[in-house]
Amino acid sequence: MKFAKLAVAAIALAATPALANDQVAAGATVTGPEGNAVGTIVSVENGQAVLDTGKHKVPLGVDMYGQGEAGPTITVTKAQLDGMIDGQLAEAAAKRDAALVVGAEAMAADHAALGTILEINGDNIILARGGDEMNKVTLLRDHFDATDHGLMARLTNAQIDAAMAQAAPASSDAAE
Repeated sequence: MKFAKLAVAAIALAATPALANDQVAAGATVTGPEGNAVGTIVSVENGQAVLDTGKHKVPLGVDMYGQGEAGPTITVTKAQLDGMIDGQLAEAAAKRDAALVVGAEAMAADHAALGTILEINGDNIILARGGDEMNKVTLLRDHFDATDHGLMARLTNAQIDAAMAQAAPASSDAAE
């Protein structure tokens, strides 16, 4: 008899998760601790709800949201959340810029070798693909991140090759 009661209790708990918040749905307006709007949830997927503050799109775990009278809530204001994201982006940009130096080796997004930085002209980063100075490619500063594994492009070699192939016919047509 005790086993049956435990089984029923287990089924009931599984059917109603403790942290379920049905207010967290695409289109919902999220408010902060002062009751002011922080942003709108644009998508909910795999336990993450993407909150659009108007300045940033911030993925937050569904369990980060509370339930309010008018909809989901979070414990920070829009200004605080935007400030936190601005700080994280500035820190990441500073690390990237410190890693972008002539002679640095870069890898592609899929961790394959990409090339060596030959020149930096403002936001244009010129690389020798595979170390071959006759096989150059120019990417933008924003195409790179500094990771624990080193300097990494946000593109794979295949994506770079595809972009170069699309650009090549246009430039050869213009030359004719």
